[in-house]
Amino acid sequence: MRIAIAKEGDLVSAHFGRCLEYEIIDVEGQSIKQRKTISNPGHTPGFLPEYLSRMEVNVIICGGMGPRAQELFREKNIQVIFAEGEINKVIDDFIKGVLKESIDKCEH
Repeated sequence: MRIAIAKEGDLVSAHFGRCLEYEIIDVEGQSIKQRKTISNPGHTPGFLPEYLSRMEVNVIICGGMGPRAQELFREKNIQVIFAEGEINKVIDDFIKGVLKESIDKCEH
């Protein structure tokens, strides 16, 4: 499974499209197999769901996202999870099954 986390430093970014970077994590079972940081390629409407889909991302984790972006990710079969806090803890919580898909109230 491949996870993308919108990040600001060591924290989950409040908004997926406005972050500077994404942490891309490959998880197999309960283990992290690979981690890398990529720059945000740009916040053009509809671009990031397609871009992350091409990267074979299964889950996007961020602090907030508008309803249209959520819809576009779900159309690409990418699960949307909202979380906040330190990235390593969020990854650990995801692996343990603590984090679940949710609907954000972010408005644009």
